[in-house]
Amino acid sequence: MRVAEPIITVKNVHNSYGKQKAVNDLSFHVSPSTCFGFLGPNGAGKTTMMKIIYGQCRRDHHESSVVNVFGYDPRTHELEIKYLSGVVPQENNLDEELNVFQNLRVYSKFYGMRRQEAQARIDYLLNFLELSEKRTVKIDELSGGMKRRLVIARALLHEPHLLILDEPTTGLDPQVRHLIWEKLRQLKAEGITILLTTHYMEEAFQICDTILIMDHGQKVMEGSPRRLLEQQIERYALETYKKETMDTLSARLDPDIIRKDESHDPPILYSNDVNALKRLADHLADSEYYLRQANLEDLFLKATGRRLNEQQ
Repeated sequence: MRVAEPIITVKNVHNSYGKQKAVNDLSFHVSPSTCFGFLGPNGAGKTTMMKIIYGQCRRDHHESSVVNVFGYDPRTHELEIKYLSGVVPQENNLDEELNVFQNLRVYSKFYGMRRQEAQARIDYLLNFLELSEKRTVKIDELSGGMKRRLVIARALLHEPHLLILDEPTTGLDPQVRHLIWEKLRQLKAEGITILLTTHYMEEAFQICDTILIMDHGQKVMEGSPRRLLEQQIERYALETYKKETMDTLSARLDPDIIRKDESHDPPILYSNDVNALKRLADHLADSEYYLRQANLEDLFLKATGRRLNEQQ
């Protein structure tokens, strides 16, 4: 079976602001009809890398540096890439003076869409993103989740092959977040390739086929979220809420079975043997601990010594 060619190829990319490296020797590729996610804390270089891909930010000049998007280099063919891509920025940059339909109609003119064609596409997208009833509502009357869905609809107007989303669900309530995730899964099933940045571990786990974990502009690790969890970290974690509580458990730890991660305060205990952690928890009150499965934040903590929500 022939493997599909990547639609994005990035090799040895750097981006500097003065002496600070926003992106440091990054390489990866994105296969068609998949969701590829950059996961990392604020300031990790995720947004900068995204902007390099669609031409809004320039990479440093290096002989070995390559960025190829649909066969184009964004340094010289930014417009061609933009016609093939839809971009959802971090900020909801909608026109507050216009209503929902008018925001989309004005944007359709940038792509030379005829009135009838634009009308049909707008109707479809408003229905797809569950905004049909808000068609004539002014932007300032919409909730945050509705505005976010409208920005996604706008990015999809010209039927792009690549959808780029920068922190698509930041600040939204869980119900809206899950709705957007479901819509992104549907788009991927229809053949659209999705590229996103996020610092939400659950978002990356729920919708990404591949994640690239970043820290200080560099790749920490890359792969399927599930496979990374299976291969790179223990299955279970025991958190305690007070340092004194952990102190009482330390004498009972078997280092061959349980790993103590002291980069977190209080430390977190990890093990593939859930019963070993349960036996420790038996010495604590229910309100003193949390026994759970390990997640991508634990993986990031193990790899970097920092939590995903820390500032750079």
